[in-house]
Amino acid sequence: MQVYLDYSATTPTRPEAIALMQQVFTQQWGNPSSLHTWGQRSATLVERARIKVANLLNTVPESIIFTSGGTEADNMAIMGVTRCYGKPQHIIISSVEHSAISEPVKMLENWGWQVTRLPVDRQGRVDPQQLQAALQSNTVLVSIIYGQSEVGTLQPITELGNICRSHGVLFHTDAVQVVGRLPVDVQKLPVDLLSLSSHKIYGPQGAGALYVRKGVELVPLLGGGGQEMKLRSGTQAVAAIAGFGVAAELANEEIATETSRLIRLRDRLFAQMTDNPYVISTGDRLYRLPHHVSFCIVPPENEIDDKVTGKTLVRQLNLAGIGISAGSACHSGKIAPSPILLAMGYTEDAAIRGIRLTLGRETTEADIDWTAMVLKQILARLMPQRLAVFNC
Repeated sequence: MQVYLDYSATTPTRPEAIALMQQVFTQQWGNPSSLHTWGQRSATLVERARIKVANLLNTVPESIIFTSGGTEADNMAIMGVTRCYGKPQHIIISSVEHSAISEPVKMLENWGWQVTRLPVDRQGRVDPQQLQAALQSNTVLVSIIYGQSEVGTLQPITELGNICRSHGVLFHTDAVQVVGRLPVDVQKLPVDLLSLSSHKIYGPQGAGALYVRKGVELVPLLGGGGQEMKLRSGTQAVAAIAGFGVAAELANEEIATETSRLIRLRDRLFAQMTDNPYVISTGDRLYRLPHHVSFCIVPPENEIDDKVTGKTLVRQLNLAGIGISAGSACHSGKIAPSPILLAMGYTEDAAIRGIRLTLGRETTEADIDWTAMVLKQILARLMPQRLAVFNC
């Protein structure tokens, strides 16, 4: 039995998107910047996709800038804003950002920018009052992830955005894990910039977008032909963008029913693991992505070693035909603890033992039940049969 539970990493491309992409590759392959018929056919496909992505966010097409994915969209937001300033200023991010935010911010820090990284509580949530206190006269940008990919926690984006807006500070959110899974209406959400990705909503890899509120100025990262409202030069990947548009349109149509279905499956998996002494849930159980389940492994007392890690469980479940992911990383043969779990107050021993199971359109109750049973069997085999006490 094969069970894929890594939908936060990527989703399978929908057949409807593949069908249109095949048509583009074989029949509508013109350069969308060309003025002749072949080019204008492709340009029309790009603009139709822009409308569909805009509809998913309830915005106008002109506010959507196509990118190569969520990482580029995040970098465009961070670097596009900060490059508007002749000398370093101050920016604020959370301590649980995706590396697509935290890494470019490290670069800015090396260039003299002042950076505040807001702490989070045990559930991974930012306290809006701490954002309020962190704002300075030279703060030019705040970027807070909407839905954390490793532990599933949703941030109080509306409250955070309202604080920024009241101080005249630009607010960006990485919504890659949220768009297509929860309704996102940028007419109501106080955000100036928002990142999303095609392959997280059953579109192809290699396409993404940045929502840019009207009036927000960005300096382009690339010089060139001035495509994408002069903000993202380079010939558009027409097939990928067209597939992205299809995925966005279908996500918009199905979000109400699919979100409630995923929540039921998510809670079913959490419930089946509550009686196991070796796992504790991580992230906020109330303010949570609808498709997201995450745990920290709890070794028995006096047996805290590197034998059982998140990576171990990924491999063991893979042997059983189940695909999940872990938050820790392997560097030069040594397991490094998850920076997200460390930021949430977990010990280094605990932070190498986080796992993530994320659900999608093809996930069934049978998949959930099978996975819970297999995971319990693996834990029973890897650890002695006695209750554990472990300081997480």
